[in-house]
Amino acid sequence: MASKQQPATAPDPADVSSESLTLVQAVRDGLATEMGLDEDVLVMGEDVGKNGGVFRATEGLYDEFGEHRVIDTPLAESGIVGTAIGMAAHGLRPVAEMQFMGFIYPAFDQIVSHAARLRNRSRGRFTCPMVIRAPYGGGIRAPEHHSESTEAFFVHQPGLKVAVPSTPYDAKGLLTSAIRDPDPVLFLEPKLIYRAFRGDVPDESYEIPLGEAAVRREGEDVTAYCWGAMAHRTVEAAENLDGEIDVEVVDLRSLSPLDRETIVESFEKTGRAVVVHEAPKTGGLAGEITAMLQEESLLYQEAPIGRVTGFDTPFPLYALEDYYLPEPTRIEEGIRETVEF
Repeated sequence: MASKQQPATAPDPADVSSESLTLVQAVRDGLATEMGLDEDVLVMGEDVGKNGGVFRATEGLYDEFGEHRVIDTPLAESGIVGTAIGMAAHGLRPVAEMQFMGFIYPAFDQIVSHAARLRNRSRGRFTCPMVIRAPYGGGIRAPEHHSESTEAFFVHQPGLKVAVPSTPYDAKGLLTSAIRDPDPVLFLEPKLIYRAFRGDVPDESYEIPLGEAAVRREGEDVTAYCWGAMAHRTVEAAENLDGEIDVEVVDLRSLSPLDRETIVESFEKTGRAVVVHEAPKTGGLAGEITAMLQEESLLYQEAPIGRVTGFDTPFPLYALEDYYLPEPTRIEEGIRETVEF
């Protein structure tokens, strides 16, 4: 068995052996790579074993690593997370799968009352090195409870990290960092883009550090902050506005901790900001980012900070979800309103 200590740098796919993968394939690759490197890493959840998971994110892992490291569980989210907490406290590194973010609420108490507090409660004697993976967001015509975007619930909880990849490369690197982190990480996977495109993913292990945003597009007039599937729609909107408005796009990648340095630095460069997310507006992370910018960079602000978000309603059924999710045209309108203030 290889050492647990692996290089922390993120390689350029052009410089190493790589494969073109979808985002969900990159998740599967990240799991397999870490399980091959560290025998303490295991996956667990409903149908993750022989069935390979509802989205096939664990396909083939059962045959490769066996029933003791790829564990099918009863349909009981609280039990899945509670069991993972016990495993983590005793030195294992479980990766628990929620089939959809909308199913995570039965496990909410285990996550916020126990996993997130174990280090503090034990005064550092125990940590809780576990990952909870959950497909989140809308756009795939799923039934009720299958399209939740309630990341703000969990970002509010001290002791819990929250990461959201938007590319296959980041999916593997962020997941590796999450698995190696000594504390619990909620890993939200934007299922709208699970198979929407491919990207080069190194075969080797690498980490994308938690808490580091990525500037997807540089600009001078306004900064658009986004994450997950909305990162792609925001870049598309920025490109549509090219020649009219020069938009900088910052993909946060980690929602807790936030990369405050990159967020503030970009705002002080452009003086204007729009936050894009698919969660409801009220109490969403756009409000937190707005407050942060006003606390730290008020004198740079040249216009009210815009929010392009989902609506304050339950996520609609499929006939209306295209109206609910921010799409490039609505993002363009939000950016234009901010710049023209």
